[in-house]
Amino acid sequence: MAQVASDALPNAPEANVSPTSVSAGKRGLITASVMLATIIQALDTTIANVALPHMQGSMSATQDQISWVLTSYIVAAAIFLPLTGFLSDRFGRKRLMLWSIAGFTITSMLCGAAQNLPQVVIFRLLQGICGAALVPLSQSILLDTYPKEKHSQAMAVWGMGVVLGPILGPTLGGLLTEHYSWRWVFYINVPLGVLAFLGVMATVKETAINTKRHFDLLGFAFLSLGIGALQMMLDRGESQNWFNSSEIVIESILMGLGFYWFISHIFTYKQPFIEPAIFRDRNFSIGLIFMFVVGIILLATMALLPPFLQNLLGYPVVDVGLVMAPRGMGVMFSMMIVGKIAGKIDPRVQVGFGLILTVISLWEMTLFNTNITGWDIVRTSVVQGVGLGFIFVPLSAIAFASLEGRFRNEGTALFSLTRNIGSSIGISVVMAELQQNIQRNHAAFADYITPYNQALAKVGETGHWDIATTTGLISINNEVQRQAATLAYLQDFQLMMWVTIAALPLLLLLRRPKPGGAPVNVAAD
Repeated sequence: MAQVASDALPNAPEANVSPTSVSAGKRGLITASVMLATIIQALDTTIANVALPHMQGSMSATQDQISWVLTSYIVAAAIFLPLTGFLSDRFGRKRLMLWSIAGFTITSMLCGAAQNLPQVVIFRLLQGICGAALVPLSQSILLDTYPKEKHSQAMAVWGMGVVLGPILGPTLGGLLTEHYSWRWVFYINVPLGVLAFLGVMATVKETAINTKRHFDLLGFAFLSLGIGALQMMLDRGESQNWFNSSEIVIESILMGLGFYWFISHIFTYKQPFIEPAIFRDRNFSIGLIFMFVVGIILLATMALLPPFLQNLLGYPVVDVGLVMAPRGMGVMFSMMIVGKIAGKIDPRVQVGFGLILTVISLWEMTLFNTNITGWDIVRTSVVQGVGLGFIFVPLSAIAFASLEGRFRNEGTALFSLTRNIGSSIGISVVMAELQQNIQRNHAAFADYITPYNQALAKVGETGHWDIATTTGLISINNEVQRQAATLAYLQDFQLMMWVTIAALPLLLLLRRPKPGGAPVNVAAD
């Protein structure tokens, strides 16, 4: 019977990993090692953003050219992330983790030592390829290291690294760039990577290797085409004026064709790159949709707040990072609570509570104005951080509670991929809406700038905003632009609030898992 089970699940990741055989001390070392690897990869999604202006000046690059430092990393990571499941089954999860950490550390060092823009772009592309597997592998390792009744605690620790990395990235990047140079944004990964490599090598057990697993090259090619074209379109759309650019039109066509061919392929091929059976697990499929929403909220808000604080409120770069950092404290606080109450409160209730907190924080952000204080930013950021923590951890646990072990590597890769795509789409949409709303608001406000506006005429009598002088008109236009931009930011916050509200009904589709990990009967729900 054991032999039959083994043959039925030849690529089961837990083939020679038993959570009950791992001591508490060793479990802690494994957690620390894989989380260190997760943090350095998560940090690099945002840490380089604040260094771009300094890199642009030192390399005499244009704004469009320097943006490839981010684009190359994002596209490479997105394309190679789905490969995680196949590579870990074919070569062993521990071996793949070590290769990924070593490659990520070396390419980080090369990025810091680069002498020109082409070198930085090439090394960033290699860094994205090497680091793509780190987050899903760390999640798989923790899920297999901890028994099922402690999966919520494991996901709380894992979630801290995944969520805190992007949040703390701009703060750490700003401090390193301000006090040292932009090169240290990459050099900081070297000592952390060495520690993570040694820790994983000493503590993590290797999984069973399935040399018979077939690599679906055609399916991977179709998926890579769709994901790569999507990421390129989202990353370059705003700078290329979206569909007014032939580049964006071509990328959108390639994206549509890639995803269409991939979906058709997996339902008609005998051994597809991603088995459609993985989506039969309802909790996992709904969890992917939720993770898409989390991706939108997590990084879209972070993309909006820095320019809002710098351009409209006049905050220095370092102060922006310090004001946004407490958001991470909210995440840590909520994740510690979630780890304590795991198994005592329905995880669906926890996710709903987190969504409500997120809605409240976004609603408060729609009331911002140019006279708000740093405390207002900190307070709403902390509330949103707490909400994200209550969403992320129980959602990660419930999504994998009933997923077959043989799908775990692919499942964690899809989980990370969905979050990354949500972040990319969210950032692109809110930035595009921001620019369009600024223009619309400016045009609407400008309609009130007439000689017949009594309020404006009264202000003009005091010497300010005199509509009869060129200086006065310039001053009026500057204020109109400032108010138009302020309202545009608030409209973006409102859009994200409605997206979060729209996700709430999905809670009704989730099944509550049993303490042992299997979902309860649908009728009992």
